Amino acid sequence: MNNKNKIYKIYKILFDHFGPQYWWPAETRFEVIVGAMLTQNAAWSNVEKAIENLKKEKVLSFDKLLKIKNARLAKLIRPAGYFNVKTKRLKNLLYFIKHNYKGNLQAMQKMRLGKIRQELLSVSGVGKETADSIILYALDRPIFVVDAYTKRVLSRHGLASLDSSYDDIANIFVSSLKNSVLLFKEFHALIVRLAKDYCKKTKPLCQGCPLKEI
Repeated sequence: MNNKNKIYKIYKILFDHFGPQYWWPAETRFEVIVGAMLTQNAAWSNVEKAIENLKKEKVLSFDKLLKIKNARLAKLIRPAGYFNVKTKRLKNLLYFIKHNYKGNLQAMQKMRLGKIRQELLSVSGVGKETADSIILYALDRPIFVVDAYTKRVLSRHGLASLDSSYDDIANIFVSSLKNSVLLFKEFHALIVRLAKDYCKKTKPLCQGCPLKEI
């Protein structure tokens, strides 16, 4: 089985086993962007607590987060960890969107994908995973998100090495699958689910893994 067929077979097996994941869990595009910044080096359960704090204080909006004082914002997002750093990074991103797109995410969505990615990566605190998460899940543009889970699963199935670059791993998926926003969203979410439930970092549960047959 060549790598292209193997990648698609992995998707089919995971989808049949887990079903749709309905990821990213957010009510608005803006909430996705905030979540993408807060989830850096954080468990999603803690990010949810931080976002809930923002909602309770009724500040989860573009204008209000721009105006809120850093100390108050840091306190609200404390559950997500590195709260002072993330406060600065989130503000950096919001200022970028305001300066370049007047806070209009629809205008941002219409730009050439390569340009959007390049601009996001120029924002202090925005790395490739965060940028691509925003592009895929908030702007609905087709780009594959790579995280530590993705690298772990692919390396254990001989499709990549732990030394493979972010872009090399992303290209494995892009070159093997049709260019589909829905497919990229679902596949990424399924890999995360597999890694959390079976393909664990230290003690993988290989015996019951849905990918055991391949």
